[in-house]
Amino acid sequence: MLDKLTAKISDALRVVAGKATITEKNIDDAVDAIKMALLEADVNLRVVRRFVNSTIEEAKGEKVLRAVDPGQQFVKIVHDKLTAYLGDTKQDLQLKGPDTISVILMLGLQGSGKTTSSAKLALRLKKDGRKPLLAACDLVRPAAMEQLAVLGNQIGVPVYKEDGAKDSVAVFKDAMNHARKNMLDTLIVDTTGRLQIDEPMMAELSRLKDAAKPDELLLVADSMTGQSAVDIAKTFDEKIGLTGVILTKFDSDTRGGAALSLKTITGKPLKFVGVGEKPEDFEVFHPDRMASRILGMGDVVSLVEKAQEVIDQKEAEELRKKMEKENFTLEDYLGQIRSMKKMGSLQSMLDMIPGMAGQVSEEDIDKTELKYHEAIISSMTRKERANHLIIGPTRRTRIARGSGTSVAEVGRLLKKFEKMRTMMKKMSKMSRNPAAAQAMLGKMGQFQGR
Repeated sequence: MLDKLTAKISDALRVVAGKATITEKNIDDAVDAIKMALLEADVNLRVVRRFVNSTIEEAKGEKVLRAVDPGQQFVKIVHDKLTAYLGDTKQDLQLKGPDTISVILMLGLQGSGKTTSSAKLALRLKKDGRKPLLAACDLVRPAAMEQLAVLGNQIGVPVYKEDGAKDSVAVFKDAMNHARKNMLDTLIVDTTGRLQIDEPMMAELSRLKDAAKPDELLLVADSMTGQSAVDIAKTFDEKIGLTGVILTKFDSDTRGGAALSLKTITGKPLKFVGVGEKPEDFEVFHPDRMASRILGMGDVVSLVEKAQEVIDQKEAEELRKKMEKENFTLEDYLGQIRSMKKMGSLQSMLDMIPGMAGQVSEEDIDKTELKYHEAIISSMTRKERANHLIIGPTRRTRIARGSGTSVAEVGRLLKKFEKMRTMMKKMSKMSRNPAAAQAMLGKMGQFQGR
């Protein structure tokens, strides 16, 4: 995500980062390059001007030019400015306690991903311990109710719908009664959307808002539309009122114009981003973490949080001990491949690793190889997975036939696995020695710079 913006801003910062002394010309050159990157990213012109002027003013002050490490000080200023324009701090949903029903109206145009985002939000709230109900109040788009029902069934969240209904306000009231009877605490309402903003849609949404008295009014917008998403948010806020925005297709957005312009232009925070097609591909938006990603610094905190969602702490500790003693087996490796798949797209994980954003793409990594590895290991017996050393020529032939691969591919996997075990043992020991780990990271950084 935001690959083009990340690559261009990283190049601009390389001019000054790490320099013992920097001049006003260095700053001007870097800021000019950042300005061009922001304009190419479809960031609102007013936002770009404010960003550039405030950055230059602060960067040319005594605090930077006379600093011990002025390059790093400049990078910090750019990071802080980006964070401020992205929204400053994470904005949580303002929901009531579990004894009262909280209402969330999901707003947006057709095709923005409103129905899918409703289900994704329901799943996130369910994981947070709430009891959500999805209400199908989009009575205009054909199959909207059925789509919501399918998604609700997929994530294990109840859906209230009335086939043949004509009045969304009446459906909402019935859904509210259903939530009360079943002791549910959060009602997520998928509202009417049209291909463009028009008076009938706004009138219906206004009626629904008056009846629902919602705690949150969230606009779902397509991040790929750039400034159009910002304009749509502005109009919805003026006509209906918004408490926040959800940007969909954020994983495919290489520019970032909508994210960087939204808060300044509309005054409304970006609360969530859709980062894939699966129900789990839905992230809370952290402005500071996103600023770090844009600057190529990665987002290790989010990466760890993703890992914690799918990896059991006890299992992780047992795995660490196995690595240290070189008892890591093919069965363990198979488990790691499957856990990785649960964490989402490989590209989103790469973007979170410092120095990797914009440098390595998903295409650069042979994803097919991981699929082959999974197929090969799945074709092994438990005894073979527990002890790969017993896999001789006859077994390799049988495994290759069972996995639809070749004997050579089975052999390559076993060689790679041996190397992996050795590397994992070293890394596991280093995790107990911070100084050694830091030295290794330094070497990795030098390697990336070459």
